Amino acid sequence: MSDSPATSAEGSHTPPPASGDSAMQAPSRGSLLIIFLTVFIDLLGFGMVLPLLPLYADQFAVAGSLNVGMQLGLLMASFSAMQFVFAPFWGMLSDRIGRRPVLIIGLGGSVAFYLLFAFATVQGSMFWLFISRIGAGIAGATIPTAQAYIADSTAKESRAKGMALIGMAFGLGFTFGPLLGLLAVPTAGGAPGPGPGYAAAGLSLVALLMAIFRLPESLKPGDGVHASHHGFVNLGSFRLAVMVPSIALILLALLVCVFSFANFETTLSLLIKDNGKIVESPFQMSFRQVCLTFAFIGFTLAMVQGGLVRRMAGRVSEARLAAMGAATEMVGFALMLQAIRAESVGLLYVVLAIVVTGFAFMQPSLNGLLSRRSDPAKQGAILGVGQSVSALARILGSGLGIPLLAVQLQLPFYVAIGLMAVGLMLVLAAGSRGGDFSAKNAG
Repeated sequence: MSDSPATSAEGSHTPPPASGDSAMQAPSRGSLLIIFLTVFIDLLGFGMVLPLLPLYADQFAVAGSLNVGMQLGLLMASFSAMQFVFAPFWGMLSDRIGRRPVLIIGLGGSVAFYLLFAFATVQGSMFWLFISRIGAGIAGATIPTAQAYIADSTAKESRAKGMALIGMAFGLGFTFGPLLGLLAVPTAGGAPGPGPGYAAAGLSLVALLMAIFRLPESLKPGDGVHASHHGFVNLGSFRLAVMVPSIALILLALLVCVFSFANFETTLSLLIKDNGKIVESPFQMSFRQVCLTFAFIGFTLAMVQGGLVRRMAGRVSEARLAAMGAATEMVGFALMLQAIRAESVGLLYVVLAIVVTGFAFMQPSLNGLLSRRSDPAKQGAILGVGQSVSALARILGSGLGIPLLAVQLQLPFYVAIGLMAVGLMLVLAAGSRGGDFSAKNAG
């Protein structure tokens, strides 16, 4: 494969019409709204749980800081573990039967498992919390199918803008998820209630009905004929992805960068709210302040991806945008160490804005680059591998970050800086090797 820049590859080779790139019709506003809601609901559930972790530690977990940290790490990791297993499967299945039925199945599962989440909080049962999070992870693993829907419906030149729209849905889900978490304990005391689960189930039901009645299929007849992998095991999808060296590099960069961010993401609620079972917080925030802090993170993510990233996409290459994001996150993690030492809430909010801005540039740009390097006929399977790699990174981040925090407050952030430095080098390497997919190069 050529080492020429993506722009030159686009100019010299045009994929055949079957890829959907040449005679492509833009997706309707209604279709984009449903795709947006699908991703929004997935991150709504993820963001809803993060600020509740200190309360779950108090109410459900067994005493002993390392033991509690391990339980909460596993609770977070269970969601991502299911995405790791199921994202390539759903993506591969969508290449065979279409995007629409897979999205409908995922939304139906979200309705059921958010209702189970509400039941678990009423019962005060860690067991049912685990089951609900496992199920929500399976249902929410259809994000690569949503990405493939965007890829089916956009030209390569506007692909990063479409991925940024999905990123904006991530951000808004992360904004309103913590606000739903606030509904769980409206008086900032006592046991968390079932309100967030009911609200998330209701939103999932609305999106499900819209998908059933308003979402057209984006996969053109014949587009998925080369993606007829059989069986449930995802090794075939992984093998398909890593056969292209530049795609393997992108996946490795995605793994390391998201792992670094997950160290920060999954430890934050325990860092900023005092919890004697794990850490003594230097910031001493109330539960309401924790929820509002996570809402600030999500709002910043949505605004940066919906504003800056979408405007810069197409003018600046995805590799450069991702590298800018990785470097920005490293600055933010370094400042987090100082914020912890100074016990400064003001500096903490500056840090959050910097780190989230970096992530807003990094993740959709890597996903856009992955899509451009992929065979359109196998887009769902390869984007599914990308989502699976991100899920694996979140498993590692939550499984390692929370126990590290229990050992020493600043330890997860030292690890995050080191990982992101490696990630930045991988992003630069991935951007400099290979070019956009073309039928000539594939043949």
